[in-house]
Amino acid sequence: MSRLAVSAPCIVGLLALLTLTLGCSPAGPSRDQESATAMRITPKASQEIEEMAPVPTLRVATFNVSLYGKQAGQILDRLSDGEDRQAEKIAAIVQTVRPDILVVNEIDFDAESKTARVLNDLYFARSQDGLEAWSFPHVQSFPSNTGVDSGLDINGDQKLGSPDDAWGYGVYPGQYAMAVFSRHAIRVDEIRSFQNLLWSEMPGALVPVDPKTGKGYYSDEVWSELRLSSKNHVDVPVRVDGRTLHVLASHPTPPVFDGPADHNGCRNHDEIRLWTEYIGGGENDWLRDDGAGTGGLAAEEAFVIFGDLNADPDFGDGRREAIENLLAHPRTIDPEPAPAGATDDAEAGRNQSPLATADFGRNGLMRVDYVLPGDQFRVVDAGVFWPRKVDGDDVARRQRDRMTASDHRLVWVDVAWQP
Repeated sequence: MSRLAVSAPCIVGLLALLTLTLGCSPAGPSRDQESATAMRITPKASQEIEEMAPVPTLRVATFNVSLYGKQAGQILDRLSDGEDRQAEKIAAIVQTVRPDILVVNEIDFDAESKTARVLNDLYFARSQDGLEAWSFPHVQSFPSNTGVDSGLDINGDQKLGSPDDAWGYGVYPGQYAMAVFSRHAIRVDEIRSFQNLLWSEMPGALVPVDPKTGKGYYSDEVWSELRLSSKNHVDVPVRVDGRTLHVLASHPTPPVFDGPADHNGCRNHDEIRLWTEYIGGGENDWLRDDGAGTGGLAAEEAFVIFGDLNADPDFGDGRREAIENLLAHPRTIDPEPAPAGATDDAEAGRNQSPLATADFGRNGLMRVDYVLPGDQFRVVDAGVFWPRKVDGDDVARRQRDRMTASDHRLVWVDVAWQP
């Protein structure tokens, strides 16, 4: 559904309010006061809005919803009665932000996208706590390397079959997978996935090596067969206003839970780097998708990169070069959406990114979730669902309670096609 960018006089007037936490409601389904209080306008987006006339916009978003269980089918069973409290909170957030395209991380993959469709049909499509329903006609979930046993001793403990011996860490196949929810048609037959791409096929791959011994973390047998993606990397073409938008979605492994060889840090770096290579042009024949196609995305194609990339350019234990390069890439736009309420959750001694999208407890508030439009778009507005604490305000209290559904926050961006 198209939206109209708000007018410059509206922005100028609102920005004069020192307590501003919301933007003017775009055209389309109306937002009530509760919906509006979760919105904010970034300084960068505000400046852009003042300089241009109203144009149709598309709202795109990403959300790591932490919907995973201890065994296959558990989440589907939980959601099937339409009364799961975590899913209700997730749906209320989605109904507040009302994106046109939403990438969800950490939702189980199963046949026919059953879990994702139940989340859409029984939660998004039903009013939550008085909010207007907001469902998606097109839903597609994707297979994941998580929990898929490799048959190899990946972690070198002389045992087989543990979660660490799966192609991507997971207790059961499909755990921590991802799905795309869209109000525009998904061109299913043109989807590209890179689930099976070998890590060793990436030119200049970061091979994990123990700095004390000089030995590689992986045996030669494992390295020759290990897949790059800990979950999957997918290119999902979506038809919007007669044009094709490539939804580039992934969820790289966290760069922690390892040792001196930094095998998770190396993998996270190269999983992020895959997108830099994919949008960078050139031959890139090593980029072989699961359908035997090769190469990256053509320069004239429009894209948005979505997902929990598990990388903060300023904080944490990750190798920051990959995320820095992706943010600085000449084909990507970083809207830099700032979380209005994150300062209310800051504590002394914890990391605090001014662009935080997740609260990792004692490890602090970090930016790990991204929506990065390509250069075929211009950014109109952007934000993070992170409402402020307002004592005595019931609306704010309900919104803050919804954030307990996940340690991540929904990130959204309004984009308009370049002329």
